[in-house]
Amino acid sequence: MDDRHELSVLVSRLGRWLDEQSPGDGRGLFAEDAEVHTPGGVAKGVDALVEQARRNHRVPTQHFITDPLIEVDGDQAAIGANLLVVFAKEEGPRLLGERYELKAARTAYGWRLSRVEARPIWEVANA
Repeated sequence: MDDRHELSVLVSRLGRWLDEQSPGDGRGLFAEDAEVHTPGGVAKGVDALVEQARRNHRVPTQHFITDPLIEVDGDQAAIGANLLVVFAKEEGPRLLGERYELKAARTAYGWRLSRVEARPIWEVANA
């Protein structure tokens, strides 16, 4: 599979994984030493970031990740994308518009995310 296509699929799998409330141990998506920097906190290491994802996604969510721009440099890649996430809360949906800055590394098992940074752009609560 072409690197860019495989990385695009990896980004889509990240959104689906979050929407499914982070099943499994995350090692199919993340490198062991991956870092996550989001409004929900900072986590280092795959186990810590899986716990953070589960803690921050207790209500149903839907992640729309669009317009990925992928730059591959050997066994490293940088991916920028737009993110719209909807948190379906009882009091009304919370919508977040963010910018994803992702890093990925080629491993023996394929591409894995090594860094996820979500930079908030806007928010609407109880829409």
